[in-house]
Amino acid sequence: MAQDPVVTDGNQYKVILENDQVRVLEHQDQPGDSTQQHHHPAFVLYAVSPFKRSITLPDGKVIQREFKAGDVIYSPAQTHIGKNVGDTPTHVIMVELKAPAKP
Repeated sequence: MAQDPVVTDGNQYKVILENDQVRVLEHQDQPGDSTQQHHHPAFVLYAVSPFKRSITLPDGKVIQREFKAGDVIYSPAQTHIGKNVGDTPTHVIMVELKAPAKP
């Protein structure tokens, strides 16, 4: 299984909050930057700034994504390599879900 992005790309990912329910990451990079292959559990992503990104999945499939500032998406668990293919830095906040909420 792919590793934690904070381990593989600690220069781009920073943990800003963690508890037994969620882990909140800040991710920043520059045009042309790529990550190592890594894994995220299900997550919510908030785009702080606009950016374009290619996501390469383990099977080789490439997905092109473009975000505007303020865009929010949900994604199921995913292993990928990310590359900033635009002209602007990437800046996102990701909330990784850990476990179902306790009653």
